[in-house]
Amino acid sequence: MRYSSSAHTRFYHRFHVVWVTKYRYKVLQGAMRERIREIIMQTCAEMGVHIVKGVLGRDHVHMFLSIPPKLSLSNVMQRIKGRSSRRIQMEFPELRKRYWGRRFWARGYFSTTSGNVTDDVITQYLELHSSK
Repeated sequence: MRYSSSAHTRFYHRFHVVWVTKYRYKVLQGAMRERIREIIMQTCAEMGVHIVKGVLGRDHVHMFLSIPPKLSLSNVMQRIKGRSSRRIQMEFPELRKRYWGRRFWARGYFSTTSGNVTDDVITQYLELHSSK
């Protein structure tokens, strides 16, 4: 496990996030798939978010991200989904028939954190610390 650093902090924040296309249409293939990959990588680089691993399915995206503490997960997801949706719909006009509401991604996303320390270890540490 390697910690990341910024000016005054050291951190290890890892998030597993998943989001899907609207109506679960299987449109993430071919040139569109490559373009979405480029847009997401560019957006993450601009924000200082490190992509540990990412996988695009035909109707969903799985990403394992390292996000600095100055950014919230909700802001990162808002930027990734918003920018990719807008650019994809501008560059692939054939999507307008399928996504007439100008929304490419479904609402929301799934997220979970990852780390070496489990909840039980933290609870035990706090119990031992408070008893001293």
